[in-house]
Amino acid sequence: MGKENAPTEKGKKSSEGLHEATREEEREVEQEKGSDLKKGADRFIERAKSAGGDAKG
Repeated sequence: MGKENAPTEKGKKSSEGLHEATREEEREVEQEKGSDLKKGADRFIERAKSAGGDAKG
């Protein structure tokens, strides 16, 4: 759920905090990895494969 869909102000703040924490974690992982993480459908397929799932995309 995006923060614009949150029914309460507390929900909006929570959503905003979650998104910021996710962006920060992604930056750290990209820095350690030395390259950007894939985005969108490519990322879904990459994560499914690394988790041992069947990535049909």
